Amino acid sequence: MDLSDVKTAARNAAFAARKQAFGQGLDAAAQAHLLAYLANHPKAGIVSGYMPIRTEIDPLPVMQALVSQGRRLCVPVIDGANRPLLFREWLPGCALVNGPFGAMVPETGDFLQPDLLIAPLLAFDLRGYRLGYGGGFYDRTLELLRAERPTLAVGFAYGAQQIPEVPIEPTDQRLDAIVTEAGQLPLHPALPLDAPTSKRGL
Repeated sequence: MDLSDVKTAARNAAFAARKQAFGQGLDAAAQAHLLAYLANHPKAGIVSGYMPIRTEIDPLPVMQALVSQGRRLCVPVIDGANRPLLFREWLPGCALVNGPFGAMVPETGDFLQPDLLIAPLLAFDLRGYRLGYGGGFYDRTLELLRAERPTLAVGFAYGAQQIPEVPIEPTDQRLDAIVTEAGQLPLHPALPLDAPTSKRGL
């Protein structure tokens, strides 16, 4: 089985695990832990959230709280296949339109460069790797952002989405933190030599 087949099988299993956790009343605890994590990174003035689709854990209450704290929020906008994401400013109650893959995006607003990304995912491991939907958008975007300046990425997920080891490629970008309903998870300190990550925190 080649890596593509391995990832496909992992995604199918991850969809099922996430679906089982969805709607079990876990979001509020996870949101509280995510706010606590973000409180430790006050220099991240621009934060990218996301508009949840399917059975993704809901970050919207956290995003609303961050706006009330004076931070600027944005959400990813797909600019085309094999291209990095753009990030359009989001405000509570702003007009939304349908974006690719069923996610809503702001109809208007500034495009921003986030200091910190809250990343949805299908599965994660304790090395800090995430399994996404297969488009490579977050990996491509994080590589570009981190080449310009330190940029943090926190995976936001249900604990049931943890797997022993995400199948990775050299282009996969490592998360700086993972937050679930159990809190911020301790990541394994031993990283592969090819594991890209930000040099320092914000």
